[in-house]
Amino acid sequence: MIQKAIPSLLTVCNLALGVVALLWVSAGRASDAALMVVVGMVLDGLDGRAARFFHAESQFGKELDSLSDIVTFGVAPTLIMWHVVLHTLGWPGVLIAVLFPVCGALRLARFNIAKKSTNYFVGLPITAAGGILATLALYRDLLSPANVILPAGMVILALLMVSRTRYPNFKKIAFPRSAIVVVPLLAIGVYIIFRFQHAVVNRLIFVPLALYGVYGIGRMVRHRRRSRIRNREGEIEIVKPEIK
Repeated sequence: MIQKAIPSLLTVCNLALGVVALLWVSAGRASDAALMVVVGMVLDGLDGRAARFFHAESQFGKELDSLSDIVTFGVAPTLIMWHVVLHTLGWPGVLIAVLFPVCGALRLARFNIAKKSTNYFVGLPITAAGGILATLALYRDLLSPANVILPAGMVILALLMVSRTRYPNFKKIAFPRSAIVVVPLLAIGVYIIFRFQHAVVNRLIFVPLALYGVYGIGRMVRHRRRSRIRNREGEIEIVKPEIK
């Protein structure tokens, strides 16, 4: 019975981290809040695996996971960005702040009604989008003009979540049984490292997350280019005169 509850406990911990992130960013601790979002990403990757491992998958767990995700990866990163830059933009900043979690909720709703599981995600997952946004905010001092680049990046992430762009589904990669024990211990170790060096490490985490986001854009561009080439070749075949 306890084993069946482990996935939901991981999801609740993810939600708790999202609430802590909200509290910390309200206190002006944006870097610490970003750390909570990153740790939440680890837990979000574990709860589904734990559910499959313990054969505890349920509609309750699926809905709880979505509710947790909208807080930790939708609202918390938005508040981080609001604290860092959006509050200086007036109404445009308000609209951008509303856009991101709304697109995240739409992305989660579309995922929840999907009839079959695939090896790819349609649209950038809110977990990745939230992680990118939370760590991107920490680059404010390194980007110029930050009050243009950061909001623009936030809008792009929001639109990618509701796009039809396909992203790899790493949750389908199987892990050995020992990972159920090893990964949480590893997460604790990573947290300790982050806790004392998070100003640098959080920025480093942005890099692979950003590459994941850019991958989908590149894949979409290649797909459209190939489609145009095929359509053009088809038109040439249609108008090509018959040779007798």
